[in-house]
Amino acid sequence: MKNGKVVLLLLLIVFGISSVSAQAATEVYPTNWWTGMKMNQIQLLIRSTDEELASKKVSISHPGITILKTHQFENARYVAVDISIASTAKPGVVTIELKGKGKTHKIKWRLDKKREGNGTAYAQGVTSSDFIDLLITDRFSNGDTSNDRIPGMRDQSLNRDSIYYRHGGDFQGIINHIDYFKSLGVSALWLLPVLENDRPDRTEHGYAITNHYKIDPRFGGAAKYKELSDALHKNGMKLVMDAVYNHTGLQHFLELDPPANDWMHRWPSFTQTTYREQTLFDPYAAPSDKKRMSDGWFDNGMPDINQNNPFMANFIIQNMIWYIQEFGIDGIRIDTYTYSDLEFANRCNKAIMDEYPNITMFGETRVFGTANQAYFNANNLDLPYKSNLQSSVDFQCLYYGIIPALTEPISWTNGVNKLYNTASNDFLNKNPMQNVLLLDNHDEPRFFSVVGENVEKQKIGYQWLLTYRGIPQLYYGSEVLMKGFTNPFDGLVRKDFPGGWSGDAKNAFTGKGLTKDEREIQDLVKKLGNFRKNSSAIKTGKMMHYVPVDGVYVYFRYDDDQTIMCVMNTDSKAHELDFKKYAERTSNFSEAVNIISNDKIKTSEKATIPAMQMWVLELKN
Repeated sequence: MKNGKVVLLLLLIVFGISSVSAQAATEVYPTNWWTGMKMNQIQLLIRSTDEELASKKVSISHPGITILKTHQFENARYVAVDISIASTAKPGVVTIELKGKGKTHKIKWRLDKKREGNGTAYAQGVTSSDFIDLLITDRFSNGDTSNDRIPGMRDQSLNRDSIYYRHGGDFQGIINHIDYFKSLGVSALWLLPVLENDRPDRTEHGYAITNHYKIDPRFGGAAKYKELSDALHKNGMKLVMDAVYNHTGLQHFLELDPPANDWMHRWPSFTQTTYREQTLFDPYAAPSDKKRMSDGWFDNGMPDINQNNPFMANFIIQNMIWYIQEFGIDGIRIDTYTYSDLEFANRCNKAIMDEYPNITMFGETRVFGTANQAYFNANNLDLPYKSNLQSSVDFQCLYYGIIPALTEPISWTNGVNKLYNTASNDFLNKNPMQNVLLLDNHDEPRFFSVVGENVEKQKIGYQWLLTYRGIPQLYYGSEVLMKGFTNPFDGLVRKDFPGGWSGDAKNAFTGKGLTKDEREIQDLVKKLGNFRKNSSAIKTGKMMHYVPVDGVYVYFRYDDDQTIMCVMNTDSKAHELDFKKYAERTSNFSEAVNIISNDKIKTSEKATIPAMQMWVLELKN
């Protein structure tokens, strides 16, 4: 045994590693950075799981990189290092040394060449010219069964019969079906968060992040995510990330082993947010209500990030820049936006926009009231707090717009009049054309269920979605009449896309097993989605609408080259349509062509639109 130790010592000396400890237990965040970035001063967070770092002297050996300051924490296994990266710095492997007590850590850290094409090949922004499809990766398509379970991860479930277990969908499944998205006219994919969610259960949605620098291996990991990004860009499409400023997962290392106790908001006992956004702008709000709204935990498995901690704030902001640069992101949807510290959110948004001037962001402002929603994004309100968020997911046009238009009796303020009234409040927003329209999503009931499984109402829903002002967002599978309510289980609206798994009896990609109604809705989305791609009036034109009369709502999308007339009859009986009533927009045209049916109508004659139908008409001379 003694001789064995001597041999080992000689080997260590021969190979020159006698003073260097193992590196596997030490990690650096961000995991890498780039030359030529506007954000050229960053803060490295170094963490060891097996020894103290606080007493060690930190040095970096790489031309162009300078250490500005080091920081210690209550938890001595962490150290933070502020560095500056000069414009002369070259890409390569950077050696970070931590010396102390006769031992030296040598950590290899990468400085990479900056991705080319900022604003053109990536970070392009998502605009009203786009059509977004929202996917839950685990529930869309299983393209690689080898990553269904990953040894060592806490959640080893795999059961498609359960709405709460993992089902195996992955990036390869999405890549395999890019042609399907193109057939719908979709130009951008928004995936629910794809960062690691290493928790015991409910990992299908991705919102309980456990490592901000690791793509979940059950989806295919970082390499496959880059492959997906590249494949989308090669096909003229965009990638939207789902960012979470507000919280992490309970199993995140910054929660399980924090540098200090104040990196998350702490309460004497579990305290949940009030979900009352009004307290943030209510002139009569109690400070305690405001604090609980912003600092309370969103869920007992999701610790609330203390964004007033400067180190935690740096961690989140740098991670956003890293993510965009590493994977070529084009747009950002920000989860639970209203629960974040709003001054931090402005700071984070600005850092992103400074680095990527063309990128766009839209927030999940799931609130109740048009003024409430406008408060959280760029608006025309004269208030002490001014948000720099470009736009929101437009829940107002959902809750107080298209849903009541198709489900409520018609009255002065109800039915389709609510949609008209809600749109009339667009004066609150700097750029309402950037708001993201939806019929449903992963937190909302499927629209087909909301409208009582009425196919004609579903058709109206999609014709409205794809012609109204803003950016339309499809939710995977609703184009083939997937249904379900969120009450009592949100899993009911997160079922598998038909055909995404080998052996599925119904296949929405090929049409196998689809009913007549399912095919009709899918065909309508395809036809209108592709028409929209080439319609300047719908993508970037102006909008004019008329006060609804007897449940008939008429609005126009128009520019110098094209005019689209949309007629929505939400009444239970047919109504006469007189084009002369809308002379401001129709007088220069002699014919209206129905985009869906190809029927032609002379504008000099009156037409009759049947009950509960919508027409999308292109006006021609």
